[in-house]
Order: sequence, then structure tokens, then C-alpha cells
Amino acid sequence: MDIDGRLGLVRQVGEEIVTEEDLKALLAEKRRPIAYDGFEPSGRIHIAQAVLRATNINKMTRAGCRFTMLLADWHGWANNKMGGDLERIRTVGRYFIEVWKASGMDLDNVRFVWASDLVKEEAYWRLVMRIAIQSTLKRILRCGQIMGRKESEVLQASQILYPCMQAADIFHLKADICQLGMDQRKVNVLARELAPRLGERKPVIVSHHMLMGLQRVETAANDAAERAIEMKMSKSNPDSAIFMTDSADEIRKKLQKAYCPEKQVRDNPLLEYAKYIVFERFPDLTVERPKKFGGDITFSGYAALEKAYAEGSLHPMDLKGAVAVAIDEVIAPVRRHFERSSKARELLEQVDGFQVTR
Repeated sequence: MDIDGRLGLVRQVGEEIVTEEDLKALLAEKRRPIAYDGFEPSGRIHIAQAVLRATNINKMTRAGCRFTMLLADWHGWANNKMGGDLERIRTVGRYFIEVWKASGMDLDNVRFVWASDLVKEEAYWRLVMRIAIQSTLKRILRCGQIMGRKESEVLQASQILYPCMQAADIFHLKADICQLGMDQRKVNVLARELAPRLGERKPVIVSHHMLMGLQRVETAANDAAERAIEMKMSKSNPDSAIFMTDSADEIRKKLQKAYCPEKQVRDNPLLEYAKYIVFERFPDLTVERPKKFGGDITFSGYAALEKAYAEGSLHPMDLKGAVAVAIDEVIAPVRRHFERSSKARELLEQVDGFQVTR
């Protein structure tokens, strides 16, 4: 694949790219650049972390990237996830890997790395310290949104350490591309700015879209990253997200209750699910309707679906029913994996028994 083809795939992933000129130069220089993402293991994994993540990673690997997935167990510990119990956090991380195995991710080009292995190396902590020395406390506090927190919510000293560790991850893992969500933008920009002073290469930032939650959220945020954070799905509110072992009935009920105003395209979670999940997996979507309401209709591509919805020729309940069927089909292989694998099932039972802490 030529550079334009590879660039086109990465553009499909990046809602924002910093900078496209740097990305093009990187792709010209390296056939196999390293991209990375990091995950705090905290509770059950939802559809954005599994299916949407697999879709984006597969596009990156098709563009020639090798992908590093960091299981950020020490970061979750610093952020007091799972009650600050590191062993429980690691259990959740192992459960995450089992979900990814069954989510259609290109595992031949993905490697999993644990933060608990990185912290054994002196070179890693030297990087953390150098980043801390080069950063002001105010700047680090502004990075609190990478932990899902506002500046005023960064209350523990360990949470101040977190952004320094995450910036160090980028350089220690030799990542050419930071391919994380829009909510991680601030620390990625920090790493880019500090790179020359650390004698490191500036990483390219490819920030992917954050799938919004199923329930209505009012936000006055103008900043793209802050807006994405406020509207994204939340593990602490089970009705705001589809989880990867939800039953067909649970999926149907959640989508029936989801925010989906008639004719409204902007900030409509059902249309987001259709665009970023359904049409990435299937070439078309069939909506089954009684003949008195127009009969069954098949949409070949998201644009046609959005147009019909905006015009009012597709009712919210019909959209919800069709998306529920498609999402169930996407998630079914993961459910089967947890039914058939005793190891996966045992991990899920343990995770379900843990109390999730924000």
C-alpha cells in the first residue's frame, strides 16, 4: 500500500491528527511505525473499549503499524480504581485481554504490555522524573482529564504522578504514534512539547472519536476534548453503555430507553452506534417495519440512514430496534467466548464481584 493509502486509513481513525505533516513524514520514513494506547483496567469493558477499539486498531495495522496495548495497572492504582487494590486491577486487565481476543482485533500485530513490568526498570522512572522536573504543577493538574477528572477532583498525590507516568510510557515504549481517545489529548500534547528537551522524537497524535453515552447529557463545553469527556459513556452508569457480555435482552432494553430525538442527527447516540459500530462491521442495515409503516427497508451505508432519519421517514423506535439486532450480532462472539472458556468465565465472575470505584 502506498503512503496515500496508509494515510487515508489513519485519517479514518483520527478525529484530530497532530500533525498531519508529521504523520506523512513518519509513514514515508517507516514501514512499521509503533502506535500505542493505554487502558486503566477498571470494571467491565464496554463496546467503545472493545469493538470500536478493535476497528481503529485494525485500520492502524492495515496502515502498517505495529500496535502496543498498555495495561495500565499501576496507573489505575494511582487513580484509586477498584478501591486501590492492585491485584484486582490486574485481574480486570486479564479480563480485558479475554474480551479483546474475541472482538475481532488483529492480534497478530498487537502486543500487550503491563505497566507493572515497565515500573521494574530504572530507565522508566528516570523518564518519569525528568518529565516531572520539566513540568509545572499547574500543567500537570490540567492533565487531570486523562483520568476522567476535573482539576478540582485531583485530590491525591498519586494522581499528580499519573500524567508524568503516562507521558513516560510514550517514550519508554518507543511509540511513534499516540493513538488514544480525544480525552487523552492533553498529556499527548505535553509529551510532544517536552520531547525536544528530553532528546526524544515528537510523537504524532492520532485522537479517535469518543463514542457518546446512551443517555442525554447537557454540556456547555466548547473544547472538543472536554465535550467528548462529558458526553462519553460511563461504567458507573450501566444504562449509558453496552457492555461486551450484555444479553440480547439487555441490549434491546438499554437501546429502547436511549436518548434518540426524532429527526435529530447531532448528539444522537443511536446514530453514533450505527455509524461507528454497525456500518464498520456490516455493509448494510435492515430495518424491519409493518407494511402500514412503510415495510422493511435496507440502508446501504450510514449516509443514507442519516438522511432518512433527518427527514423523518425513519422513526426512532424503528432505528432502535434495528441497531439492537445489529449490536447483538457484533457482541455475540464475545458472549460465546465467555461461555465456552472456563478461564474467561472465571475472570468475568471475579470482575462482576468487584465494586467499581471512580
